[in-house]
Amino acid sequence: MDISTYAIVGLALAAIFSGVVSGLLAGIFGIGGGAVLVPVFYQFLDVLDIPVEIRMHLAVGTSLALIIPTSIRSFTAHKAKGVVDMDLLRSFYVPVPIGVVLASLVAASISSEGLRIVFACIALVVGLRLVFNRDSWRLGADIPGNPWRWIIGLVIGFFSTLMGIGGGVMNNTFMTLYGRPMHQAVATSSGVGVLIAIPGTIGYIWAGWGNPLLPVASTGFVNWIAFALILPIALIVTPYGVRIAHALPKRQLEIGFGLFCLFVAARFFISLV
Repeated sequence: MDISTYAIVGLALAAIFSGVVSGLLAGIFGIGGGAVLVPVFYQFLDVLDIPVEIRMHLAVGTSLALIIPTSIRSFTAHKAKGVVDMDLLRSFYVPVPIGVVLASLVAASISSEGLRIVFACIALVVGLRLVFNRDSWRLGADIPGNPWRWIIGLVIGFFSTLMGIGGGVMNNTFMTLYGRPMHQAVATSSGVGVLIAIPGTIGYIWAGWGNPLLPVASTGFVNWIAFALILPIALIVTPYGVRIAHALPKRQLEIGFGLFCLFVAARFFISLV
């Protein structure tokens, strides 16, 4: 594919910016940075004239690949502080990856518009809930056991994979609706991100394998040029995001995360017009 020097420089600058922002957000919100990476990738793939049929898929797949190292780094940092709910995380070991596999099968046939609609709708609901959150908005005093916990893990794995995120958007909402502190939800979400990103990356590589529209240096729906540009920066800044998360009051963390979700949702709804 013929890419101009201007476009390559633009992509490099975008990669540097998104690497810094996504790394910080991975630590602050436990989201693996996917909620930033997907819309940023999508816009710059548009600038590079990547076919619209695979643009969103490539953004999601590359985002999932980047979430693997950033989520692992975020998880180890949070776990060292002793705030990860390991009991909940262990109960997700089976249902979350199953949801990821199912989503990978869907990704092989869903349209780019369909992926954007899924991303925007979930981000909108989560953002509104967090911004206007009240202490009375609770589904229960504690997280339920099986079979509900198993079902929730399946749902988190499925929709997070379609969105190209590490599960923080949905797992944070799930845990806080059952009275868990936002800081604990953020920390646990980083572990959920590991469960989603590894099988999700494999699934998107499989879903896009052999697609003739793919740009150079792509394996399925994962582009390794973008991966190589963003990864080092994201890994360096993620621990700083963890420090910020533990320094912020609970309500500020909720509002910040909610506003970010609303911004992302608006951006994708606009792209559908």
